[in-house]
Amino acid sequence: MAKKIKTIGVITSGGDAPGMNAAIRAVVRTCAYYHIRCVGFYRGYQGMIEGDYITMNARSVQNIISRGGTILKSARSQEFRTKEGRQRAADSLKEAGVDAMVLIGGDGTFTGGQIFSEEHDIPVIGVPGTIDNDIAGTNFTIGYDTALNTVVTAIDKIRDTASSHNRLFFVEVMGRDAGFIALNSGVGAGAEEILIPEEDLGLDRLLESLKRSKRSGKSSSIVVVSEGDKIGKNVYELADYVTENLPDYDVRVTVLGHMQRGGTPTCFDRTLASRLCVKAVELLLDGKKNLMVGLLNNEVATCDFETGLKGEHTINKELLRISDILSI
Repeated sequence: MAKKIKTIGVITSGGDAPGMNAAIRAVVRTCAYYHIRCVGFYRGYQGMIEGDYITMNARSVQNIISRGGTILKSARSQEFRTKEGRQRAADSLKEAGVDAMVLIGGDGTFTGGQIFSEEHDIPVIGVPGTIDNDIAGTNFTIGYDTALNTVVTAIDKIRDTASSHNRLFFVEVMGRDAGFIALNSGVGAGAEEILIPEEDLGLDRLLESLKRSKRSGKSSSIVVVSEGDKIGKNVYELADYVTENLPDYDVRVTVLGHMQRGGTPTCFDRTLASRLCVKAVELLLDGKKNLMVGLLNNEVATCDFETGLKGEHTINKELLRISDILSI
């Protein structure tokens, strides 16, 4: 028989993502609705290890749904990777009276949570919060939609300059292992070419695409590059290669960097965070554990951590075809 849960803990871990505060809010207020004590740990797993926590109530999370970042802070904990560190975290949870945990983060967060739960028999539910959208078991992760809109807005502004000066801009976006941000923002911003880790299009293809754009009468172009793209060592090397081979282009590079993580979350991300975190708390109260919640076909769904971490979540190659057609 599952132990009755009286206190639920919550952390945000790994890279921050817009909508994490909305997720914290939903966990805390769902606990309040069901008359369950809620404890928030600062700085993810490191805060768990150090016992750095605060008891939270419905008023603790007022007016945070619109804020980017995370009021509980976030960090990557090397100590939690060790058995001794996880034992310290378990001792801290016991001291704080925590019976179960909601983990808001990405693949590293879920990997650590799965190991921790198995070692110490503490129920955990994972909520996917990462701008990369690289978690299987859900169509969307918290923060991804906001990041897309941030990138599209930035590219729109860059295009104004590109067209004013007849320039070619390489715009690097986040996505070390996955090209979701580059592909979708590239289509949304009308990029002439999109370079992602999943599809090695090659330097020859890139040059031919840019030549075709010139021949069609385009005086400026935008190439969106995922930071994990395999064509060159980095976006600057790509720019140098194009400059050497297509001297008619005036080439510039813009790296959007961490601005993609910040900002006010979109309505979609706020709603997604709210739906997933209400479900996460209810799953724990129903005696469930070691699951991840996600959104599939606009319905809240669950899967085990193994599926979320190792399952297939592929890019939509149809968007590459659409990009080719529309960039003519």
